[in-house]
Amino acid sequence: MPGRSGSNSGSTRYISFSGVESALSSLKNFQACISSGMDTVSSVALDLVETQTEVSSDYSMDRAMVEFAKMERELSHYVKAVQSTISHVKEERPEKVPDLKLLVEKKFLALQDKNSDADFRDNEKFVQYKQQLRELKKQYGMPADREYDWTEGIDEDMIVTQSQTNFICPITQLEMKKPVKNKVCGHTYEEDAIVRMIESKHKRKKKACCPKIGCSHTDMRMSDLIPDEALRRAIESHNKKKKRHSE
Repeated sequence: MPGRSGSNSGSTRYISFSGVESALSSLKNFQACISSGMDTVSSVALDLVETQTEVSSDYSMDRAMVEFAKMERELSHYVKAVQSTISHVKEERPEKVPDLKLLVEKKFLALQDKNSDADFRDNEKFVQYKQQLRELKKQYGMPADREYDWTEGIDEDMIVTQSQTNFICPITQLEMKKPVKNKVCGHTYEEDAIVRMIESKHKRKKKACCPKIGCSHTDMRMSDLIPDEALRRAIESHNKKKKRHSE
């Protein structure tokens, strides 16, 4: 075991976890790669809808997103298992060094045994992908796919439909160019405008309320905001059509 001292090789008092922690850092970097991959799949899927391009089921973006979500879940479980094992050994300080690999494997398998399709509802990237894909398909009058649809039960008020779509920012009262959605209440705003508003309120030690009239969300945070790619594309598509009609 790396980090043990020569004369006290059997005591946890002399274990160094620096090597393990360095490996954990690398695993977390890989988590960022998975997140980037999910962003790419989401972007390609929206491009396919926007161009109304049909592809073979073998190249399904849903399948790719599911595989990424599974990898993210498995990696997250492994990281948790390692972190839990390290914490346990540090707290217990057993006389003999335990088999860390075996402990990690046991904790990892215990987490994996609890896997279910419902886990995808907790994957923010996956839920965002399904919502945006459904929204954009509605914009183009295309039927929504039912396969891999684990977004059942998500508040329907948070899903923008064609008849409900509003391209105007409630702050600037101008058409949005970079819309972001509030994960808590589902309202959308121009990114720069809502960021400035939240920063201004927080600098004055005040809570930022959603600027949409009638909204009850009274404590907005930067972490509540996510890019609304489907709405951005809908706005761009609407403007392109409007330009063609005016020519």
